[in-house]
Amino acid sequence: MSINPFLNSERQLRNGWWILIFFLVLAATLFPALLAARQNSMDVSIGLQAVIVMLASWICQLLRRRPLAELLGEFNLRWLKELGLGGLIGSALMLVPALILWVFGWVHWQWNPSGFLTFPSTLLLFAEVALAEELLFRGFIFQRLIAGLGQLPAQLLMAGYFLLTHLNNPGMTGDVKFFASINIFIASLVFGLSFIRTKSLAMPLGLHFMANLMQGGILGFGVSGTDQSGLFKPVFSEVPDWLTGGQFGLEASVPGLACVVVIFILFQRWDVSKTH
Repeated sequence: MSINPFLNSERQLRNGWWILIFFLVLAATLFPALLAARQNSMDVSIGLQAVIVMLASWICQLLRRRPLAELLGEFNLRWLKELGLGGLIGSALMLVPALILWVFGWVHWQWNPSGFLTFPSTLLLFAEVALAEELLFRGFIFQRLIAGLGQLPAQLLMAGYFLLTHLNNPGMTGDVKFFASINIFIASLVFGLSFIRTKSLAMPLGLHFMANLMQGGILGFGVSGTDQSGLFKPVFSEVPDWLTGGQFGLEASVPGLACVVVIFILFQRWDVSKTH
C-alpha cells in the first residue's frame, strides 16, 4: 500500500506541509514590511514582528479551520493564573543565580536612575520580544511538529532553531558562547515543556517575559548579549565571565545554567493534573 505524501490516514494535509505553508504566509506578510522599512531607512520593530507572526498563525489556523485558541490557549482565569505562575518562575530563573553571585561577592549592584526613566519602554520591549518569540517557537510550527513527530523530536528541533537565532548575538565567543549555548538550548526546552504541560502559551509567555525583564530591566545584566539599562547596575568583581555571565547576561553564567537545569527537571516531574 503506497503512502500519500500529502494526506495522512485521516485524509488531512500532513503537518510538514502546514509548516511550509506557515513559512510561505509568514514571508508573504513580512516582505512588504521589510520593503517599507528599507525605503524609510528603518528596521522592522520587534512589536511589528510579533504582529506579523500572529497574523501568519491566525491565517494558517483559518486554513486548517481551527480556532486561534488552539495555539494560544483558552483565555480565562486559568490562562491568567498560568501567565502569573510563569512570571514567578521566570523571575526565579534570574533572581536565584543573581543571589548566588551576590552571596559569594562576585557582583553587587548600584541604583541606576536612568534605568528608572527607561523602564516603561523596557517593559514594552520585553513584552513584544516574549510574544514574538513564543508565537514563533512555541506556536504553530512547534505544535505541528508535536502532532507530526512527537514531543521529543519537536522539542529538540525547536530548541536547536531557538539557539541558532541567538548564535550571532554580541559576545557569543569563547567560554561565554559555550555556557550561553547550553543555557539557551535548555531554556527553550523549559518553555516548550511549559506549553506541553498546560496546552497554552500563557506560561511560556510569562516565563520568557519575566526572565528577560528580571535579568535586564531590573538587575541590569545584558540579555542574550544585548546591553540593557536596568533599575540597578551590576558591578562585577575580578572573576571570569563564565562565572558571572559578564555583559552577555546570567544566561552565560554557571549559576544561571545550574538554575535552568533544576527548573527543567522540575517541569519534567510536574504532574499538571494535581494543580488543576
